[in-house]
Amino acid sequence: MTIRINASSIQIVPWTSSDLHLLYLLNTPNMMKYLGGPESNEHILSRHNLYLELGAQKKGQMFTIMIQPLQLKVGSVGYWEKVWRNETIYEMGWNVLPEYQGNGIATLAVEKAMAVLKRNSKHHFLHAFPSTHNFASNAVCRKLHFSLIGQCDFEYPRGRWMKSNNWRYKLK
Repeated sequence: MTIRINASSIQIVPWTSSDLHLLYLLNTPNMMKYLGGPESNEHILSRHNLYLELGAQKKGQMFTIMIQPLQLKVGSVGYWEKVWRNETIYEMGWNVLPEYQGNGIATLAVEKAMAVLKRNSKHHFLHAFPSTHNFASNAVCRKLHFSLIGQCDFEYPRGRWMKSNNWRYKLK
């Protein structure tokens, strides 16, 4: 079956308890190669609970990326508050399962999440910090008109530093 990808076929829906399995699907060496490698079961469960709490605390929102009309869950996208260089900002991150990469899904999903954030933003800036080696995520930032501030050392996961690009988008 051929899946046609366009703006109307990509939907983002708030993260729910039924999305835990998606974190396990995304937790492969290939998917996590720019993020410190696969996480333990304990970390996955903790991340899932964090995703559920973000929206309730009004400090961000995680979404499941779905292809319609199939209701096929293919990734995640979200934003959360972060203090970066003494300023509270939003940070954004995303993942798309390997078999669906290269079809523009991440760009469409990030764009939709940005639209939600713009309506509800308390802060002036949105940042993304993809690894300098993650060409696909850096391309998403470029396509969506983030400004490249420069390279930075970024801690992710806690205790592991990586060289990242600091991309910024002005929300207000």
